[in-house]
Amino acid sequence: MIGRVRGTLVERRLDSVTIDVQGLGYEVAVTPRTLSGLPGVGEEVVLHTHLHVREDQLALFGFDTAIDKDLFSTLIGVSGVGPKVAMAILGTLTYEQLRVAVSADDVATLTEVPGIGKRSAQKLLIELKPKLDVIEGEMAPSGPMAEVREALSGLGYAPDEIRGTLADMPEDLTVEEMLRRSLRELGRTQG
Repeated sequence: MIGRVRGTLVERRLDSVTIDVQGLGYEVAVTPRTLSGLPGVGEEVVLHTHLHVREDQLALFGFDTAIDKDLFSTLIGVSGVGPKVAMAILGTLTYEQLRVAVSADDVATLTEVPGIGKRSAQKLLIELKPKLDVIEGEMAPSGPMAEVREALSGLGYAPDEIRGTLADMPEDLTVEEMLRRSLRELGRTQG
């Protein structure tokens, strides 16, 4: 198993990088969040990796932290979750956001992940609860954000539009103020 790769970053793509390790180039799939944290081409990089073996393919997945690597392994252990969905989850949510969503049975947060609908999210919540370090009864830290997310979703906005407008939203605002700002921002981007 290849658990870690350290070498020179020689190529960056949208969803992968190539790392030269003493003349051998490893192509490693990464999330956009991991990619954004990597240094420039020609610089040294270290990634925690998971080698995924299928009968017709060997694929190497890279993460900037051991926690993300472990979470990836946990996610692909859930029935119906393959590497592609696991990478989408890690590209959308941090470990802490996922843990809080699972402990709060927050379906809306999981449906923000591209490729996960309401039914899949409900199934994931059930299967992940015993696998993650979940504290029973813990509520999502962004309760007002969850309300705004749900309201915008009810108005027909797509999860990526909602995520974009709430990314830089100050958390000290009321739900009404957040919703008003979000609608104004969404109106500007569509207009």
